[in-house]
Amino acid sequence: MEVVEHKQYPKFAVLGAGHGGTAMAGHLSLMGFDVSLYNRGPDRIMAMQAGGGLEIITDNDLIPRGFAEIEIVTSDPAKAIAGRDIIMVVVPATGHRYIAEQIAPHLVDGQFVILNPGRTGGALEVLQVLRDSGCKAEIVVAEAQTLLYASRSVNPAQTTIFRLKNSIPVAALPAHSTPEVVKALRVAFPQFVPGDNVMKTSLDNIGAIFHPAVTTLNAGRIESTNGDFDYYTEGITPSVALILEKMDQERVHVAESLGFRAMTAREWLYIAYDAAGRTLHEAMRANRGYDGIKAPKTVFHRYISEDIPMSLVPIASLGRLGNVPTPTIDAIILLGSTLHQTDYWAQGRTVERMGLAGMSLKQLRRFIIDGER
Repeated sequence: MEVVEHKQYPKFAVLGAGHGGTAMAGHLSLMGFDVSLYNRGPDRIMAMQAGGGLEIITDNDLIPRGFAEIEIVTSDPAKAIAGRDIIMVVVPATGHRYIAEQIAPHLVDGQFVILNPGRTGGALEVLQVLRDSGCKAEIVVAEAQTLLYASRSVNPAQTTIFRLKNSIPVAALPAHSTPEVVKALRVAFPQFVPGDNVMKTSLDNIGAIFHPAVTTLNAGRIESTNGDFDYYTEGITPSVALILEKMDQERVHVAESLGFRAMTAREWLYIAYDAAGRTLHEAMRANRGYDGIKAPKTVFHRYISEDIPMSLVPIASLGRLGNVPTPTIDAIILLGSTLHQTDYWAQGRTVERMGLAGMSLKQLRRFIIDGER
C-alpha cells in the first residue's frame, strides 16, 4: 500500500474553493508550499485553472499578497489528494459527509485530514463515514475550532484576506495524535495550537450560541429591513441575551455530563476580545470587534442552515446521551426548522452519525482520548 511520509515541508491539498479555501490555498502557495485545490463543481475553479492560480489581496503586512500559482486545480478528489501529506477540508460543515465519501477510496496511510472548522462533532462524523465507506488507510482525522481566515471572495480567481486569527486549537481523533498533527501544521501555520480533544473543540463552538438564536429571534427585523441593522450590537438585546445565556448553560452542562469542560460564552468573549461584563449582554456590548457587522439579508442563511444541524443538533443529541435536557436549544432547533420548513433534526449530526450511539461514558472517553471502541 502507498504510504505518505511526512517531510520537513509537507504537501497540502485544500478541499473547497470558497472564500476560506481559496484564501488558504493562495496563502500556502505564496508562502512557498506545494498545494493543490479541489472543488466539487467545475464552474467555480475554471478561471483558476485557466490562469494557473489566483490572486490574494490584503492590506495586512503580515500576510503575503500577489498571484499565487497553483498547479493542480481540479474537481477530481483522487488527483487533488494524491501524494499529499495534509488534507485541509475547508467547506461548510454540511459538506463534510460528502467530502469524506469522495476521498475515502483514495486515502493512503499517513495522511492527515483536517476540518477547518469541524463545528460540532465534525471529526467524529467524518471518521465514521470513512469507516462506513470501507476506508482501510491508517489516517488521522482532526478538526480546528474555527476558520483561520477572515476573508472574502472578490471573484472566482481573486480573494481578499482581511486578517488571520491569532490562536486556533486543533484536536485529533484520537487525542494522542494531536501533537503530531499540530507539529506538521505549524510548519506553515504557527497559529494552530494543540486542543485538548475533539469533544472540547466541538463543544467550545461558540457560533452555536451566537448565530442560530440571534437569527431566528430577529427574523421579523431581518425581513423588514433586509438585514440593515448591526447583528450583534442591535440584534442581541437584553431579552435575546437571556435566551443565549440559557442555551450556553445547556451547552456547558452537556459537556460536563460527558466529563469535559467547555468554556462559557462570556469566558470566550474575554479571551478572544478582552470583552468583560457581569452578564452576556454586557460582555457583548463591551466587544468593539462586533461593531458595524450587519445582519444577514435573509433568514435563509448558513447561520440557520449550517449552524442548527451541524452545531445545535449535535449538542442536543449529546445531551440526550448524557441525560441532560436542552429545552432552550431544542426550541431554537424547532424555530429554525419551521422557518426553513426543513426537519433539521432529521438532517443533523446526531450521535448515530457521529458513531457514538450506545456508548457508555467510559467507552466514549476512551474513544475520544485513545481511539479505542
